[in-house]
Amino acid sequence: MKNRHLACPMAAATALALAGCGMLPGGGGGTKTVNVWLMRESVSEDFLNRFTKAYEDEHDGVKLKFTVQEWTGIGKKVTEAIKGSGGPDVIEVGNTQVAQYADTDRLFDLTLESVRDLGAEDWLPGLAQPGSIGGSQYGIPWYAANRIVIYNKDLFADAGITKPPATRAEWLKDTEKLNGKGSQGIYLAGQDWYTLAGFIWDEGGELATDKGGEWTGALESPAARRGMAFYKELQSLGSGPKNADEQNPPQADIFAKGDVAQLIAAPSAVAAILKANPGLKDKLGYFPIPGLKEGQPCAVFTGGSDLIIPQNAPQRTAAIDVVKALAGEKWQSDLARTMGYVPNKKGLASVVAGEEATAVMAQGAARGRATPNSAQWANVEADNPIKPYMTSVLQGGDPMRAAKLASEAITQTLAE
Repeated sequence: MKNRHLACPMAAATALALAGCGMLPGGGGGTKTVNVWLMRESVSEDFLNRFTKAYEDEHDGVKLKFTVQEWTGIGKKVTEAIKGSGGPDVIEVGNTQVAQYADTDRLFDLTLESVRDLGAEDWLPGLAQPGSIGGSQYGIPWYAANRIVIYNKDLFADAGITKPPATRAEWLKDTEKLNGKGSQGIYLAGQDWYTLAGFIWDEGGELATDKGGEWTGALESPAARRGMAFYKELQSLGSGPKNADEQNPPQADIFAKGDVAQLIAAPSAVAAILKANPGLKDKLGYFPIPGLKEGQPCAVFTGGSDLIIPQNAPQRTAAIDVVKALAGEKWQSDLARTMGYVPNKKGLASVVAGEEATAVMAQGAARGRATPNSAQWANVEADNPIKPYMTSVLQGGDPMRAAKLASEAITQTLAE
């Protein structure tokens, strides 16, 4: 699901033509060909070539065949592949897609391998948690991305702000200062529900809760409503639309005009901003979305990918080894530097220390979360009741009534 990568690939992940890269056929004499499905723009051709050569040099009799898949229609394609026979050995999936594939009972349980060899205790929670279903680890974390605050250094300086805010309270005060002189403190669309989710989690709330396998919408809880109240206060300090999300209009284009001080987005937005206004190249700064407490960034939605192995994988043993290599420290470090991703472990954050935006993103990823781990959550997003809930509150509607209506819709969908 493309929005598992925050609705846009990372800035470093430019459009790639990976078809044919690593397409090495299986030979005779006992040669094993491990078939790997990767998603469009997940990795560069250069990375894939390096990995393929190194892996095949170190593993006699093993060849790697990479096939690039499109995000559109991928759910049906993966479901059919894992239910059939002779399908791929390794599949990259959006981190929050793991539950829907595990629900088919056709994924291989990787718990022993992940715990023993991959240092699972240090994995980013936003990748590890959605990969774990019923106590079994079906998805191995591969890479992550999340939202940060992108700001205009000149506008901060004009307002006399010398450093990024450390808490949400400071953030509100600074954003008020940034309003004026023809500029707005922040551009925040009214239906940016991924950002709202972070505020809800930071308050101790949930989008939905699971009790014995029965999911219930939880937007009417006091904690969740506090998160929405903060969103409303912050959103009011800019001119973002109350009845549209961050793609309508594209918020990067709004920020690129140069009169917006702050934007909540993944670093991938930088490419779009600079394409629209190259003059902002040296004027952009970054900081984690502030949390309630100083020194603790806000919880954030983590997008990204996990690696799964189907039960029907023809080369399951070899596939497990390929996953361990891709998820291991060496190639995680390479992938993070090459693509501008957050590596799958908190302890590897230092490998992106030289990249300001990615390093800031890694700070937030340490407190990352994922959407409710239900196989039906994709159906919630298809006709997302959270968006009209947000618009209702922002336009002055009764917060409790709007929250209850949205929670009821979530509960009904998750029960289907």
